[in-house]
Amino acid sequence: MKKLSLRTRVLTGAVAVAALGAGTFGAMSANASTPAAAPAAAVKADAANDNLQQTTHLTVSAATKAARATLDAAEKENQRVSVAVVDRNGNTVVTLRGDGAGPQSYDAAQKKAFTAVSWNAPTSELAKRLTDAPTLKDIPGTLFLAGGAPVQVGGAPIAGIGVAGAPSGDLDEKFAQAGVASLAR
Repeated sequence: MKKLSLRTRVLTGAVAVAALGAGTFGAMSANASTPAAAPAAAVKADAANDNLQQTTHLTVSAATKAARATLDAAEKENQRVSVAVVDRNGNTVVTLRGDGAGPQSYDAAQKKAFTAVSWNAPTSELAKRLTDAPTLKDIPGTLFLAGGAPVQVGGAPIAGIGVAGAPSGDLDEKFAQAGVASLAR
């Protein structure tokens, strides 16, 4: 067999690599253009077959109405507070910082609202539970001080209203309850 020159060997190798690469690319292209298999069976999702659960949520309009009623109740008593309304999942829907409310009140109001909806109870009641379960206060995002009230429909929590900034938690909670009451009107 005749020995091939270096140039011929390099050219032959390059052609082989190009052919191999083209074959691989073609196979990959063919696979990419093949349509995906259809799912074996589609699941019909409706409330009748227990695949869905219907829940009640407070609208932005209702949350704003409750926050405004809460702030109005505080202003009538010359209190400077912040108000937060959260949804069932603890996500803030509306927050109002009243004129002159302290900088800490904004965050505290959100945490009180979150705590009230999470346990479906006024935060003044929850604060009493700390005696038996002091580690509750270690749960992130919570604040076990009076001033939070749950909003319920049929006994289930759908939102929480938190108030902070008044000289006492009792006043904060009184104002939060005014916001809850406004939703019944």
